[in-house]
Amino acid sequence: MSFRVIITQDFDHMSETAAGIVVQHIQAKLQKKGSYNLGLATGNTPTGLYKHLSKAANAGSFDAAKIRSFNLDEYIGLPGENAQQRALHPESYSFFMIQEFFGLLRKKFCETNVPWGTLVEQERLVAELKAHPEDWTEEGEDKGRAIIIRTDARSEYLRWIRREILDAYREKIEAAGGIDLHIVGVGGRGHVAFHESGIPFAKNPMLLVRLDDNTVENAVSDGHFVRREDSPCYAVSMGTELVYQAKTVLLLANGVRKTGPIAESILNDPTPLVPISYGQTYAKRGGEMIYVLDRAAAAQVLENAERVRQRGIVIEDLSGDSAKIRVGDLKFFRDPATGQLN
Repeated sequence: MSFRVIITQDFDHMSETAAGIVVQHIQAKLQKKGSYNLGLATGNTPTGLYKHLSKAANAGSFDAAKIRSFNLDEYIGLPGENAQQRALHPESYSFFMIQEFFGLLRKKFCETNVPWGTLVEQERLVAELKAHPEDWTEEGEDKGRAIIIRTDARSEYLRWIRREILDAYREKIEAAGGIDLHIVGVGGRGHVAFHESGIPFAKNPMLLVRLDDNTVENAVSDGHFVRREDSPCYAVSMGTELVYQAKTVLLLANGVRKTGPIAESILNDPTPLVPISYGQTYAKRGGEMIYVLDRAAAAQVLENAERVRQRGIVIEDLSGDSAKIRVGDLKFFRDPATGQLN
């Protein structure tokens, strides 16, 4: 089992530490093969990491042109007359990635991919779901639900969404050889991407999701939308089944809002009610699971450190004054007092 929890001082330290891990992972893989598949998340949490990662790429630490990226999710229902306008909406995840990462790279990735949610017309989706209830079912134990479209759906539009929006994205990742390292964040209820709390792990690699009210409210409280009425209520997303097929999953979390979900995900047994808890199953099956947390998000982990270790999870506390990491030249130091990497 390979499961590490790395605890850092604050957001900046978390971002720099995580970037160092990603850069070293890219360098090691590119020495063995000529390409690299990087999974990416949106939201406030990875923005610092992306700044450090782009600086490392621009400094020549790795060849960005050999990297192909796959994002986790995208909204359905953003304002716009067509897919192009929706993709360029300031709150689309396509626009976010250009602004926060892709646009910072002097040498661009060979290919970037964001789930194709902006191709879906939300009004037509809602109308087709209402007109053809026999074509789909819902899965989930809470308010956020996965909408499972039948392969033999009578609605041509619903069949198209399943075939060309959901299945095609999964197939493209598989054809590329899978994701080498996936950067993910964590939602306020322990969800990853738009795999909402309560949606089953199994048989849900790509999801059409009716969003949890809490997710919509967080989008407003985090400043992404002015009003609840402006926030989309549907999304396309990788499910945990697909996210955790990556060879390495790097989860970032900062702030007190993430304290509870982080603790639940590692102190208790895996449950769809806390989707990131699937990381335990993933690690036991041979995946490399790494949490990089600031001290606020790690508060309950530190309070229960012995219980965490008893579950086979390694804690590396880099949050002391001696902790330091330099991404620019990728030099790491060990604290002689603790022996921890810093």
